[in-house]
Amino acid sequence: MSDQQPQFMLNDLAGNTRSLSTGRPSLVCFVKEDCETCNTAAPVLEAFHKAYSDKADVILISQSGDANMAFAERHILTVPLLDDRSCKTAFAWDIESVPSVFWIDETGNVVSRFEGFIRTDWEALSADMNRQTALPAAQVAWEDLPAWRPGCGSKHLDPSVFDKLQAEAEGSPIRARKIDVASGDDVAEFMFDQGFSDGLPLVPPTPERVLRMLGGTHRDAQEVIATVPPNMGIATIEKIAINAVMAGCKPEYLPVVIAGVEAVCTDEFNIHGVTATTMGAAPVMIVNGPIRHKIGMGMKLGALGAGNRANATIGRAVRLVVRNVGGATTGGVERSTLGNPMKFTMCFAEWEERSPWPALHVERGFEPEDSVVTVFAMTGGPVHVVDQTSRAPDQIAGSLGLGLEGVFLPKLRNLPVDALLVVCPEHIDTLTREGDYSKDRLRDRIQEVTTRPLTEMLVDDKSGAGISAAAAEAMGPEKMAGSVPKFAGKEFIHLVVAGSDAGKFSSAFHGWATGAVGSQSVSKKIDLG
Repeated sequence: MSDQQPQFMLNDLAGNTRSLSTGRPSLVCFVKEDCETCNTAAPVLEAFHKAYSDKADVILISQSGDANMAFAERHILTVPLLDDRSCKTAFAWDIESVPSVFWIDETGNVVSRFEGFIRTDWEALSADMNRQTALPAAQVAWEDLPAWRPGCGSKHLDPSVFDKLQAEAEGSPIRARKIDVASGDDVAEFMFDQGFSDGLPLVPPTPERVLRMLGGTHRDAQEVIATVPPNMGIATIEKIAINAVMAGCKPEYLPVVIAGVEAVCTDEFNIHGVTATTMGAAPVMIVNGPIRHKIGMGMKLGALGAGNRANATIGRAVRLVVRNVGGATTGGVERSTLGNPMKFTMCFAEWEERSPWPALHVERGFEPEDSVVTVFAMTGGPVHVVDQTSRAPDQIAGSLGLGLEGVFLPKLRNLPVDALLVVCPEHIDTLTREGDYSKDRLRDRIQEVTTRPLTEMLVDDKSGAGISAAAAEAMGPEKMAGSVPKFAGKEFIHLVVAGSDAGKFSSAFHGWATGAVGSQSVSKKIDLG
């Protein structure tokens, strides 16, 4: 046998980098801690190291990662134990099982190679090392060892590991495990059966489609974007791209999807809580900036509904990442009492050019030329606010406020809960017919028209929700004589403009718990490279 194996650079248990020596023989053996045959071979390898290390290197390459130290301590090893947890060296050396032994001469050629534990092979190896080094034979009680024991499969042959290593070797950005579907199987049904779907058909994420999707961003396919609850899955650009393919996205949508994933996976947004609450909360995504026009997002006619591919698939892709990478499946962690159609998708763009106000992203500290995704956790909506007859600005502002009284329940007031009001263009025209009508003025008007006496919030025969008699007594008559608005502060009222020029129908999204106990809205700038 005369061939050479690739060089490696691996760390030993002390953190020192080691490589394959030149100019002297080397014995290299691949092992892993949970392989019984490797545990049989370990004392023999230690004996070889003690006997022959003056003139030959004995090296163990382990696939066990954090368990390497336990393996070394179990056998009181002094032989160098190198960390190949990535299995890149095992892949490069094309091994099939462990232990896998290579006896290499001083020129780098493989003299002999075998796998498993066949006692006669190991005895022959010891004799050859004894001859080559002219050192005393290793002290091994061969009669106490089994005559034959099969090896264990190398970890790099696991499909989830091998496919990534193969893709890397071929220069492909794709590292995800490939799944072969039998020619007689229906691919769409297969994806349903595997649990990848949100209940609607998916686009098969073939390598060709995923590569095209990755072309939509300048970022490296293996860049880690987020850790996705509840299973704390690692969302790389590649995994996000795979889910974007399944959702039906175009490559140019990918940067928006990535920013959406970044936003929902922040601690502030708390996607775990949003997903798990029985209230049925779901992310609502609003896109601002030049990207809206570049990818053709819907912000006018039907902005909150069906018909626009970008709106529908971007929101769906983010939800699929939370499901397929994070493990948030219905009936698992997701325990919504009734569910929520926004759990399929809810994403739209603000019609900034039609708005008299600073755009949402500008209001939140970004530059007008920035492209930004903002996410809100909402439990209800869109709920129409219908007013076709008001002609004065304060009238239509009052109607918009009254339309928000249904958040949670009309009887519940002073709520520290977000509401997102999407004001339609015709209502904007009425608001501004006498001049400027700022966002703050509209928020103040909403708080004004929704202010009610605390006595109207008492538990009564009509509804058991509200202030109990005991709580009212504790508050005292002076406080109970006062009034409170719908929202605990006007900062909980968020305003954007969207919709067709025709129709006096604005819409509201009702929030979930806001703040540290629930979810806070988050904005992320879209990385367009």
